[in-house]
Amino acid sequence: MSLRTYRQKRDFAKTREPRGGKAEKAGKRLFVVQKHAASHLHYDFRLEMGGTLKSWAVPKGIPLTRGEKRLAMQVEDHPLSYARFEGVIPKGQYGGGTVMVWDIGTFEPLDEHPLKNLAAGKLRFVLAGRKLRGEWHLVRMRGKEEGDKQPWLLLRSGSNAKPLSARAEDSSALSGRGMKAIASSGDAVWKSGREERKNPKGAGRPKDAGDAEEAPPPPRRKPSKKTDPPKVRKVPLPFFDPMKAKLTLTPPTGGDWRYEIKFDGFRALAFRDRNGVRLLSRNDKDLSGKFPTVAASVAKLKTHDTVLDGEIVAMDPKGRSSFQLLQAYELGQERPPLLYNVFDLPFEEGRDLRTLPLEERQARLAKLLRRPPGILRPSAVLEGEADALLAQARELGLEGLIGKRAGSEYEAGRRSGAWIKLKTHREQEFVVGGYTDPEGGRSSFGALLVGVHEKKTLRFCGKVGTGFTGALLKSLHARMKKLARKDCPFVNLPEPRAGRYGAGVTVSEMRRCHWLKPELVAQVKFSEWTRDGKLRQPVFLGLREDKDASDVVREEPA
Repeated sequence: MSLRTYRQKRDFAKTREPRGGKAEKAGKRLFVVQKHAASHLHYDFRLEMGGTLKSWAVPKGIPLTRGEKRLAMQVEDHPLSYARFEGVIPKGQYGGGTVMVWDIGTFEPLDEHPLKNLAAGKLRFVLAGRKLRGEWHLVRMRGKEEGDKQPWLLLRSGSNAKPLSARAEDSSALSGRGMKAIASSGDAVWKSGREERKNPKGAGRPKDAGDAEEAPPPPRRKPSKKTDPPKVRKVPLPFFDPMKAKLTLTPPTGGDWRYEIKFDGFRALAFRDRNGVRLLSRNDKDLSGKFPTVAASVAKLKTHDTVLDGEIVAMDPKGRSSFQLLQAYELGQERPPLLYNVFDLPFEEGRDLRTLPLEERQARLAKLLRRPPGILRPSAVLEGEADALLAQARELGLEGLIGKRAGSEYEAGRRSGAWIKLKTHREQEFVVGGYTDPEGGRSSFGALLVGVHEKKTLRFCGKVGTGFTGALLKSLHARMKKLARKDCPFVNLPEPRAGRYGAGVTVSEMRRCHWLKPELVAQVKFSEWTRDGKLRQPVFLGLREDKDASDVVREEPA
């Protein structure tokens, strides 16, 4: 197909849908799912292939359960600029109704020649979007054409996808708006250059935080070949899950590794485009309002369509990052100095750098942050052997080291082992599933009851009763009361005895416990795991807003 059919079906004097320009070269590929309330509600599933968006209408939505199949009617190709179209197609026009950008991201074909496979009637691919992640298949059905539409089946393969909440189901991946809000605004996110000249004062919906992703940036000068290597391609800035480090007990003995200090704070991706700055946590929560000084510092960078990966930290008087101080900052109890330690550059000037080797990304980052504005700081690569560096980190009271294999790519969302973490003490996240009554002179509550997920169940790991200030006890208690539930969320309670260190919860003690929906995530430091899977000497460090409770498992060193 070409864009001829697409253009023949639309009157661009009446609809604000993009007309589309010249085809672009394929590389890192874009996918988009648009929720479309036309004559019937359906989902338009689109994959960037051959310079256009290959498109299917999926009446019953995208399948999320392994083996689940959904009818997908192939329709005309759409231009790449349609991927960010969100708004209202006028009544009486082809496809008239409300359009939401329901999900957007990139995809990777699992076949060597995807266009040939598509023509042959079968395509396998992996999606990396804000809502959809994992593997799907498209399979063409024979002999069931409906006019110019070809029926296919869209199948979920691999493991089950994560279920979506009602809010996520009715939330735009670009603007955060629901279908009713988009319909009532009567606007379209995409605006052609002709329309902008006709309406220079910007009639319609006022700009808001969502506009940072909605409107495409103005054209820029074409970069030189020296700074734009052939394998680096300009793409829209999608949200992606940051690359993760694998816990190890000892440094690797072979290979070329580069080491940095492990910071104890909030992991944050900083998106800098021509409309402003967004700070997003690894679970796609906006941190800009909590850390305005970080956002203001990123805004001073002389770059656009760029993504930084780093850690927001609070510094103690000895210059060490402290998660407890960061928690106190969030609660308004203290005002420690903050830093945004930047350690990677996944995107720069609209170019996807994730396939470049580590050293090249770090060199580009060092150049960008040669004179870092505000509280931005590039993460330094340390000189020396790993064992000596780890001993020094332990002596200085640092959390540990991050090791990165030289030449490695940035593997979004993966814990491949190309990045490792070496800790000087034990510390990880736990799910809060309940709490005990206060005793003695303490107010609000006594101890948190925490656990980790194991095979889709929540297992109790112990009580955390230290590390709280009076104000923290009060604020935590108020928050936990809103998550109250009647039954215990832990599958391994009650226990037959309290145990050697009193960490167990017996039948009699359970009567004095208060149970919670397992949604809060606590950062806890401890001395060791006991043989029966309990924590020794746990200390509460703070709540993590940047990690979903469903992702919390026991960290096992490789």
